[in-house]
Amino acid sequence: MPFAELEEKKNALLGDLQFLPDAYARLEYLVDEARDMESLPADLCTEEYRIEGCLSNLWFVADFRDGRCHFQCQADSLVVKSIAGLLCRFYSGATPEAILNLDPSFLREAGISEHLSSNRRNALTRVWSRIRACAEAHAAKTHPGIGAQQAGQ
Repeated sequence: MPFAELEEKKNALLGDLQFLPDAYARLEYLVDEARDMESLPADLCTEEYRIEGCLSNLWFVADFRDGRCHFQCQADSLVVKSIAGLLCRFYSGATPEAILNLDPSFLREAGISEHLSSNRRNALTRVWSRIRACAEAHAAKTHPGIGAQQAGQ
């Protein structure tokens, strides 16, 4: 997914969320989306994939195939799963370069991140860090130097 496609995806997401009347309704929408998410297989819900620093258990798996990054997550809290799942769904299928050119700061625009508790913002930050690290690692392999350049932004 080139950058233009990720930008279109962002605009579609913001469009969907803007029709919801308040932060509670937006979070409820994300929780409903999380309920429909496919669960991670139990053999991936291990310490190797657990994100440290979250009050609830949160597992995150990154995969790179066919020049694109793919992400999955699972959490024992539906709210945490909804926040992490939002990022996973949004960035999955994107190229490393596209990911590095569009950070999730646009979620403030959607009224998502500013109404989260500190623990949930922490989960969002940690998932974004893992997504960015995956993109940097693979951008560096496919285009040496790009990961380091983008990381400094």
